[in-house]
Amino acid sequence: MIWNTKTEELEDTDVLTDVEAGAAIILYNDDVNTFDHVIYCLIKYCKHTAEQAEQCAILVHYKGKCQVRNGSEIELLPICNALTQKGLSAVIEEL
Repeated sequence: MIWNTKTEELEDTDVLTDVEAGAAIILYNDDVNTFDHVIYCLIKYCKHTAEQAEQCAILVHYKGKCQVRNGSEIELLPICNALTQKGLSAVIEEL
């Protein structure tokens, strides 16, 4: 009979979480920008697919606003700035 006397100890490990992931970019409707421009900006800056961008543009048009990107405020700030520099009405809101 053979006995296995080797034992292993498990280590406690901490899991890092992003405590500031509770923010979102909200895109608001305006009477200035075209659907094509909004879709282009969402694809370029928010990394949406064409379908996602089109759906968000439609929601913004009919509902007045749409949440287009989630993340930490630090991550979202340059994206939101790019959208506003392109003429879109966007803000960062905490969730």
